[in-house]
Amino acid sequence: MSDPIRLSKLMSERGLCSRREADSYIERGLVFVDGKRVSELGTKVDPDCAIRLDREASAQQQQRVTLLLHKPIGYVSGQPEPGYQPAVALIRPETLWQDGRAGPAFSREHLKGLAPAGRLDIDSTGLLVLTQDGRIARQLIGEDSEVEKEYLVRVEGDLDDRGFALLNHGLSLDGKKLRPARVFWQNADQLCFILKEGRKRQIRRMCELVGLTVVGLKRVRIGQVRLSDLPLGQWRYLGEDERF
Repeated sequence: MSDPIRLSKLMSERGLCSRREADSYIERGLVFVDGKRVSELGTKVDPDCAIRLDREASAQQQQRVTLLLHKPIGYVSGQPEPGYQPAVALIRPETLWQDGRAGPAFSREHLKGLAPAGRLDIDSTGLLVLTQDGRIARQLIGEDSEVEKEYLVRVEGDLDDRGFALLNHGLSLDGKKLRPARVFWQNADQLCFILKEGRKRQIRRMCELVGLTVVGLKRVRIGQVRLSDLPLGQWRYLGEDERF
């Protein structure tokens, strides 16, 4: 028999919600384990137990929104830094891209608890996901995430066959080996990187290790969702039919 595990951790691992959300649901008595309501924080359960959320919790999850932003250079994806604005400052009614998609009307409630699901450096541009939904955040940035992120990277310098092979697999950052990547030439001065992880300034540091300098970096895809023609500095809601 497996050792008991903290309920909130198990809920997060199963993708039901984030651990913080799980603690909130448990505290409010909105979680059932093997048919029994659990309301004590820190409760440990069998890893194979059946977990169900109360209708109230499920309804709350349905109301949470996920946004797609075309982040410009000069905005930080996470916490504000002196002299720079966070990307969430761009989420305003006047910057909502009207592309003909059906979606919810903008509400100030959509800004509450809105957080970036993954980083995009201040000197990089492209697709940034901001979400109120802990399930989506975990899917995109959890340690076991298998969601691909695709980048177009303009570079300067010479890249030999060995360096090219190392970009695809064999480099380490901060003493830890990187997961295999897919890297190929998009054109004469631009590489395409497809990664399943997101270490801090990973692509720029990878390029430095093989003698390249990054002069432009743009994220164009996360999972099955593409930046496409979303204008720079504008955002839209993730469609009901879209999945990462």
